[in-house]
Amino acid sequence: MFEVRSDEPKYAFLWDKETKAKNIYGDSIELTSDQGGLHGVSLNINGDDDLGENPNRYKQHGFYFNADNCIGCHACEAACSEKNDNPAHISFRSVGFVEGGTYPDYQRLNISMACNHCDDPVCLKGCPTRAYTKYAEYGAVLQDPDICFGCGYCTWVCPYNAPQLDPVKGEVSKCNMCVDRLEVGLKPSCVSACLGNALDFGVIENVPENREECKTEIPGFPTTDITHPNIRFQQSRQTKPEMTRTDSMPLKYHKDEDSGKYKPVVDAKKGKQKHWNWKPLLLAHESSHVIFTLATQAIVGAFVMLIAGDLLSLPAFTSITSSSAYFALLVVMNVLLTIGLYKLNMHLGKPHRFYRGFYNLRHSPVSREIAGVSLFYTSLLGYTFFSLFNIDIITTAFGVLGLISGPVGVFYMYKLYRIKARPFWNHWQTASSFIGTCMSLGAITIALVALASGDVSTLSFSVLVGCILAGLLLEAVGHIAHAKDISSGEGEGAASWYLQTTQYGWPFIISNILLAGAIALAGVLIFTPTSIVLWVLLFITMLSTAFIRRSLFFALVIPTTMPGAFFWKNKGFEEHAKETGLANMQQVGVEYEHHRKFKLDELMETIKTTTFKEAYEQTKSIFVWKSAK
Repeated sequence: MFEVRSDEPKYAFLWDKETKAKNIYGDSIELTSDQGGLHGVSLNINGDDDLGENPNRYKQHGFYFNADNCIGCHACEAACSEKNDNPAHISFRSVGFVEGGTYPDYQRLNISMACNHCDDPVCLKGCPTRAYTKYAEYGAVLQDPDICFGCGYCTWVCPYNAPQLDPVKGEVSKCNMCVDRLEVGLKPSCVSACLGNALDFGVIENVPENREECKTEIPGFPTTDITHPNIRFQQSRQTKPEMTRTDSMPLKYHKDEDSGKYKPVVDAKKGKQKHWNWKPLLLAHESSHVIFTLATQAIVGAFVMLIAGDLLSLPAFTSITSSSAYFALLVVMNVLLTIGLYKLNMHLGKPHRFYRGFYNLRHSPVSREIAGVSLFYTSLLGYTFFSLFNIDIITTAFGVLGLISGPVGVFYMYKLYRIKARPFWNHWQTASSFIGTCMSLGAITIALVALASGDVSTLSFSVLVGCILAGLLLEAVGHIAHAKDISSGEGEGAASWYLQTTQYGWPFIISNILLAGAIALAGVLIFTPTSIVLWVLLFITMLSTAFIRRSLFFALVIPTTMPGAFFWKNKGFEEHAKETGLANMQQVGVEYEHHRKFKLDELMETIKTTTFKEAYEQTKSIFVWKSAK
């Protein structure tokens, strides 16, 4: 157990005596009954099986932040990092701030934020490896870095930037509520270290002594509807009607005079001029996602067209499946999908642990996407292999399996991007873009290979042009609707639109021109469907616009995270530090992206040391998940 010092100050001890039955969201504060199977279970902290004597062990705890008292000393950050032995570039708790007014009537509002141990943790549901657990003890949401394989999806879905992806270790870690201290009646280290008495901790909804308010919002704090976070605020001092962020996010907060609440709006701090920014756009960390999504959607679209058309005996597709170029087309499809899957896997922090992506089929759209795409890949390989031997029954079975698994994989690919914490993605245009890409890139993949064969009918090319045109038009309609909705809205979505028209203004315009050009070329091809020159021009135009638009899709998204500081948790400063070499100084707290290695020896060791019984139990747990901790 955690050792309590003989001279531990009184303020470091938990103070809760009486607690309420329900929290502000209507959820029970008591997390398990006395007869529940979770009572009397050890947290096994640091290998210690002893149980703490905290009388409120099974009640939801949370942080209390008094913004009126915070002096921005960052002692909470330092104490947290020291307690968890974090490197300079990782901090589970961070102090950001917003400011308003002008000198001499200037106001600064500090915000200390860590994991909020939510009632409905989206990180837990989203994590494909099941590295997260919501415990009955204290309501703590704990994460095991050893289970994590570094996909970073939890950092996408969390509205508060609580999970921290370490680019060095390739794994995520976060605040653990200092449960070892709670077991012996002590508050978390960040709370005990607070110099201004701004941070407090206890059973949720309990207002600490000498405090007046228990709010769920503060300027810069995202909506609580997403996760029901367990943090409460006091901020009684009058704040300015407009509070701005000091980090690079083009956001500020306006006070609604009727409700008194703040809402995020666009802050045009980056000016109105259009820029190119090709390097950060095309060489971003998410470029592997660009390649994977485009390749997968193209091959799924092509396969569905071919197999469905063949099963339905449609002349336009039977002409292709019976041609001399058909097997070559299947090989090309296998190669492209393999490249996409390879890029995705090597994007992981621990690529040799790829198999853990199937662990959370019950909740995670990432696991379901991985399962769907993997099954489709197997189907494509099986269909290609058995088509060599003309074994129709097995070949057809693999074809039907791919016909089902491919769209399922693309559907969950779409679902994993419908994230409330990322408004730019949370629009039906994401679906129209993915479906349109399946149709257009899938059809042109077929057409380019089919052009090498002289026994494919003109009808086939005409139908393929029609599929391309339909896919491009669907994408265009989605883009127009998306632009209309986010440009006329507020918040992070509107801020993404602002970046799209300024920092990435020229690539955005070029992608629009290329999309219009692709639609025009497809329209011309309807009348000359066998023109090789037009097909090549169309392919170059379509691939260019698809790559630029998909890169913009990842580069422009702005999450609903808390404001950072001038240096810390500031994306703009991080980019500056990497460009100028400041990141080479460890104390700056900025780390370069590290190359990932596939550790085959570690994978083989795992296989060797895992018994058949353990493998069976692990496989079983994927489909049968008890509601225990």
